[in-house]
Amino acid sequence: MSALVLQSDFGLDDGAVSAMYGVAVGVDPGLRIHDVTHNIPPYDIWEGSYRLAQVLSYWPEGTVFVSVVDPGVGSDRLSVVARTATGHLVVTPDNGTLTHLDAIFGITELREIDETRHRRPGSEESYTFHGRDIYAFTGARLAAGIAAFEDVGPALDPAALVRLPITEPELADGRVTGTIDTLDVRYGSLWTSIPRTLFAQLGVGPDDRVTVRVRHHDTVVHAAGVRVPGAASALRAPLPPCA
Repeated sequence: MSALVLQSDFGLDDGAVSAMYGVAVGVDPGLRIHDVTHNIPPYDIWEGSYRLAQVLSYWPEGTVFVSVVDPGVGSDRLSVVARTATGHLVVTPDNGTLTHLDAIFGITELREIDETRHRRPGSEESYTFHGRDIYAFTGARLAAGIAAFEDVGPALDPAALVRLPITEPELADGRVTGTIDTLDVRYGSLWTSIPRTLFAQLGVGPDDRVTVRVRHHDTVVHAAGVRVPGAASALRAPLPPCA
């Protein structure tokens, strides 16, 4: 039996997350169920994609993730299960949620969920809570070993995945440029796409200081000298103080 790890933009103010837990426990009361977060901002597919990539490598091979950030629920968007090159399974809508996992770890196999066979019994007329009726149910069956990945539904070409645009970091003219991928608001940091390997090419190492400029379109909104961290995987700069 594998661990089942849930993520959503549902929040914890109502019973949506509890309903997903209940469906999973109904599949197998012995399941170990955990959470990435349920505080993804509503409909923020980018944030959902990023948070999956943030935690995936810390979970054992075979772990089943269910990610539900699904503004297109009830539409013709596909429901899929992806297998990563690291041996994890991810149950999610095909709406860009797999973007960072594919870019960082690689998606090796992809299957469309056959929703006529893989959904909570009695939910055939449910069109707006696929997180409970399809994704939690299918994820639980995969984690419990009741369903096999190969039985989920027809195989799809991973190259056809819906992907969000990612701007690759670039080294040119003695400077490194990248994007701010997300905010670590609780601790006041910006998380960028710039890896330490680019600084190594500049001859910049741990504890050296560099100038960081943050632009919004063509306007510099923040500039500061910061120390290059010795153990972090990406450059982090403090948020400017509130005006």
